[in-house]
Amino acid sequence: MRISEDTLFARATSLLEAEVDDELVALDVKLGKCFGFNPVATSTWKLLAQTRSFAELRRELMEEYEVNAERCTEELAALLHELVETGLAEQVEAAADAR
Repeated sequence: MRISEDTLFARATSLLEAEVDDELVALDVKLGKCFGFNPVATSTWKLLAQTRSFAELRRELMEEYEVNAERCTEELAALLHELVETGLAEQVEAAADAR
């Protein structure tokens, strides 16, 4: 999966969710799968409630956590790849400019 600053992401499914401390436990009823999100994945999942670009997600996470841009870029890309691979998130095609 190729990710650029402008690549858009959004949730691909609805989950039954419960927060336990700073982590999220979620159930995909259709698939019968349970997922556990660490604090960073929980923050990312919350941000994905609305379609956001990779750059927006990274900026928000860098404001919330003490992390440098390089590490945040690498770890966010890996997380998004995992979320897409498991069917929880999707890359969203940008709408063509209306003229």
